[in-house]
Amino acid sequence: MKLLIISDAWHPQINGVVRTYEHISQEMQKLGHTVKVIGPADFPMSVPIPGYKEIRLAIAPYRKLQRIIKKYNPDHIHLPTEGPLGWAGRKYCLRNERRFSTAFHTRFPEYVAQRAAQILPSSHDFVHARVVNYVRRFHAPSSGMTVATESLEETLKNWGFQNPMYRVTRSACLDTFTPGEKTLFHDLKGPIALYVGRIAIEKNIEDFLKMDWPGSKVIVGTGPQKAELEQKYPDARFVGKKTGTELVEHYRSADLFVFPSRTDTFGIVLIEALACGLPVAAYNVTGPKDIITKDFLGSLHDTNLSLAAKTALQNKDLEKRTAHVHKEYTWQHAAAQYEDMILNKILQTR
Repeated sequence: MKLLIISDAWHPQINGVVRTYEHISQEMQKLGHTVKVIGPADFPMSVPIPGYKEIRLAIAPYRKLQRIIKKYNPDHIHLPTEGPLGWAGRKYCLRNERRFSTAFHTRFPEYVAQRAAQILPSSHDFVHARVVNYVRRFHAPSSGMTVATESLEETLKNWGFQNPMYRVTRSACLDTFTPGEKTLFHDLKGPIALYVGRIAIEKNIEDFLKMDWPGSKVIVGTGPQKAELEQKYPDARFVGKKTGTELVEHYRSADLFVFPSRTDTFGIVLIEALACGLPVAAYNVTGPKDIITKDFLGSLHDTNLSLAAKTALQNKDLEKRTAHVHKEYTWQHAAAQYEDMILNKILQTR
C-alpha cells in the first residue's frame, strides 16, 4: 500500500503529532508499506502561528498539494490535522471522490476558548462551541477517524461527532527512555518534581508551579509563557528545551512526573516518564485517566494536584511501571491498529 499523510504538524516541529507519525511511518514501512509525509516545509509560503514561531502553517497550498498527490498516486490519504494542509487534502479528496481518514490529536476547542477567555472571560463557552463545529465539520466526511483513548472517543461523541472511530495508541522510544542513574539536580532540594512539554496556557502549568511541594520543581520545554512564568516563579528551575540523551537524563534524575494539563488527548510524555521509571501525578481527565490505570503507575485527583503528587511519590514500583509500558504501549502495536483501520475497515469497504 502507498500511504500519503498530509499534516500541518511535521518537521522541524517537535510535538506529539510529529512523533506519532514519525514512528508509525517507520513501523508501517517495516510492514511492507510505502509512506510519504507532506508538511508545511514542502510549500514555498508559510506563516508562524502567533505565539508559536516554531509552528508554521502553509499558505494557499492546494495547487501544489494537488500536483504532489497526483504524482505520488497513493492508495490511501490520511489527514491528521485540521489546519490549511488538512483542509486542502480534504478538498482534494472530496473533489476526486476519494476516501480518506482523519485523526483527532489536539483539543483545539479548549485551546482557542482559553485564549479567548483571557481577553473576554464571558466568551469561553461561545468560542468553544464554534470551534467544536469547525473541527466536527472537518472530520465529518472522513471514512475513519483515529482516537488514542476511550475517554476521548466518548468526548467526541458528546460533541456530536458521528464518524467511525478507531483506536490507535501511542508509545515512546522504549530503547531510549529507560531507568538509569540520577546524574542531575544534585544541587536542588529533593524530591524533584518534573514537567516536560510546551509552556503555554493550555498546558495548565501554573497549577504545577503553585502546588504545595516539599522539594523542587523542574520545567523542561519552551513556549509563549516561559518568560512570564520564569519571572513569576523564581524558585522553579526552567531548563529550556531538551532532546535525546539530555531529555532522558532529566527524566531519570527526577523523582516524580507531574502532568497538569486538562486538555491533552493522550500525552506521550506520560509514557516517556513511566518508561524511565517515574510515577505520574495528574488530574483525572482524558489522557491521564486512560494511562494511569493502576496504583503503581501514579495517582490522579479531580482537583488537588498536590495530593496526587504526594500520593504518587509513595509508590516505589519502578520495575512494574517499566514492564507495564513495554507490554501495553509499543509503536508496533500502534502501527498494527492503524494498518487494520486502513486495510480492513476503509479500503475493503469500497
